Amino acid sequence: MDGKSLDLTAEKKAQLKKLFPDVFSEDQIDWERLRLSFGEDVFVKDEHYELSWAGKAEARKEIQKQTTATLLPDRANSVNFDDTGNIFIAGENLEVLRILQKSYFGKIKMIYIDPPYNTGSDSFVYPDDYTERKADYEQRAGITDEHGFLNKQDLWKKNTKENGQFHSVWLSMMYPRLYLARNLLREDGVMFVSIDDNEAANLKLLMDEIFGEENFVACICWQKKQSPQNDATYFSAMHDFVLAYTKMAKVNKNDNSGWQRNLFTRTEGQLSRYKNPDDDVRGLWCSVDCTSNKSAEQRPTLYYPIINPITQQEVWPPKQTVWRFEKSKFDKLIAENRIWWGESGKNFPRAKRFLNEVQEGIVPSTWWEREFAGDNQGARREIRNIFDQEGVDFDTPKPALLIKRMLQLATNTEESHLVLDFFAGSGTTAQAVLELNQEDGGNRRFLLVQLPEALDEQSEACKAGYKTIADICTARIKKVIAKLQAAQQDQLDFGGAKPDLGFKAYTLDYSNFKAWRGDVAGKDPLLAQLDLLREPLAEYRGTDAALLTELCLKSGFPLSADVRAFEIEGCKVYDIADGAMWIALERVTLTMFHHVAAAKPARFVTLGNLFTGEKADETMSNAKLQLAEAGVELKII
Repeated sequence: MDGKSLDLTAEKKAQLKKLFPDVFSEDQIDWERLRLSFGEDVFVKDEHYELSWAGKAEARKEIQKQTTATLLPDRANSVNFDDTGNIFIAGENLEVLRILQKSYFGKIKMIYIDPPYNTGSDSFVYPDDYTERKADYEQRAGITDEHGFLNKQDLWKKNTKENGQFHSVWLSMMYPRLYLARNLLREDGVMFVSIDDNEAANLKLLMDEIFGEENFVACICWQKKQSPQNDATYFSAMHDFVLAYTKMAKVNKNDNSGWQRNLFTRTEGQLSRYKNPDDDVRGLWCSVDCTSNKSAEQRPTLYYPIINPITQQEVWPPKQTVWRFEKSKFDKLIAENRIWWGESGKNFPRAKRFLNEVQEGIVPSTWWEREFAGDNQGARREIRNIFDQEGVDFDTPKPALLIKRMLQLATNTEESHLVLDFFAGSGTTAQAVLELNQEDGGNRRFLLVQLPEALDEQSEACKAGYKTIADICTARIKKVIAKLQAAQQDQLDFGGAKPDLGFKAYTLDYSNFKAWRGDVAGKDPLLAQLDLLREPLAEYRGTDAALLTELCLKSGFPLSADVRAFEIEGCKVYDIADGAMWIALERVTLTMFHHVAAAKPARFVTLGNLFTGEKADETMSNAKLQLAEAGVELKII
């Protein structure tokens, strides 16, 4: 626990070292040895197929950056903070994704994002360096807020098509976010990304590079509008795309590894196709075509006559088609009463497909009609209804039903699947998760991230008291929870587990702990810095909650980890995840360490300034010795 986010470069080197230990020399990669490990046919020419743009090298560097930032609990904006697994984070999403790397690496089941479409009129954050402090930045730009942070609003710029690097700016913004997001996916996880024609082609190539072409699942075409736009210049755009990629694709149909998509439940209309007009004992059935589009020249063995058992006449397939079955199989189907000749017995034959013999659901298609997945117009009504008369409105929001369809494909009701959306907007993903859990008894949890982008001061939403999009997002989640709680009260209680109707709110902020400055040189400055670090806390924020959150995150524990407070010999201790880590932040004694050594938590964390008095050094040395002998990792900050 070094106070920083996951070092992705070190992580990759460690993984490579496990596979090819022979290509390392003094912990450095010998690239020639690595090339030879793959044989002589390795592609080494300068030119090769890839998506390239101005700024790609800098975008790659963004991936490698670490952060010391943390998340501060915001109980005032939360609901049922202590008993929920749902998370909302107000903050810049790239920095938040860096923070989440240690705690959520490989733990997210589904990711959905609706990023800026780069239409030429939308705005998004660039450049991506948010790590500077006021002292370092003011000489160059001077744009900060009262806390010394970069003022994110000054980085929200309109990327117009007149910009010479119009597409490059958007790709540089997306690249590190998609890369870090992929790290968070489980091996059986899937990511959905909404996009329109402006960047669909570039996004496909970008995700092919990050996820691998073999992990592309589908490009879903979603009907976003109810009716055409008659004043369109050329064509009225009636659809958006949703690109779907897995972390690890199935090798074949029978492969049980990687992402396993669910089937959609049959609708009443689809079920109504199954009838039983001949009272077949096998139950409901529907009829399907017995012919194939192949010609007799292509499949001569499938071109033959069959005998109608009622009329005893020969029946041939229509010209330029053949039967779907070999003759022996067709004869068997007729004998088993699996061929339907119509109520008169004289119609052209069709095969019976019994409901109890087909899959329990419908295989998803890549065309999602508005009746099936909602549309923008319905989504706007949805937001207006939630906020009633407050004037909150978005131009092209996504309907909750669209995201519910993705959740139905990607998650199930048996597990506590975690769903991430780091372009949360108005909070549609949270609504979809909460409502679907209520509908099917699931236990899905959401993790939303939204930048507190300032609203137009003249907007109705701002006049209603909402200052940022993050404010709208949290308000929407609260209103949806209140509605579902009211509905829950009207239902009969059979004693079963109730859906999680709450969320923990957090805000992005700088670390609670002082960081060693590597750029300091010279005897006096170094001594001054050592003296400064006698007190580890940069700023005490009033409660232990902020420190606990940061210590848990930087130790690899999720924000939903169980935290239990208790006392040992008058010293308050926090137990994280049932003995995985103990933390003391207020007081330590040598007697307390005897109990810690006996209890044997995996790790014990405390502050260096808690060792006080004349025997402070002796107490610290004894504590280290006791815990080392007990096999407990001790971390003193």
